[in-house]
Amino acid sequence: MLLQWLTQGVTVDIARLVVHLIIAAFCAGIATILIPRRVPGKLFGLVLIGLAGVWVGDWAFLLLSQQFGLVMPVLHTQVQGVLVIPAIVGSTIVLYLVTTVLRWAQ
Repeated sequence: MLLQWLTQGVTVDIARLVVHLIIAAFCAGIATILIPRRVPGKLFGLVLIGLAGVWVGDWAFLLLSQQFGLVMPVLHTQVQGVLVIPAIVGSTIVLYLVTTVLRWAQ
């Protein structure tokens, strides 16, 4: 009984992680459409940029909501707890910064 409960919790966590990775890759894919630049690392780089973008977008959205009372219903659209619009904006910012730094370093 305990083993079944433990493995079920791990399955849910892994499933949630996979969903978050898919959402992160989707947000980074939208960011590459908004800023047409080559993503370093292909799919792996896309997922990393997406995860960083989700974090940056969530942080910026929370900051703007607290400082300026930003309450727009479209910004609260969520999929599995991930705010989609702030994640896309965050992924766009991260993509721009990463590709700019890589170009500058060459």
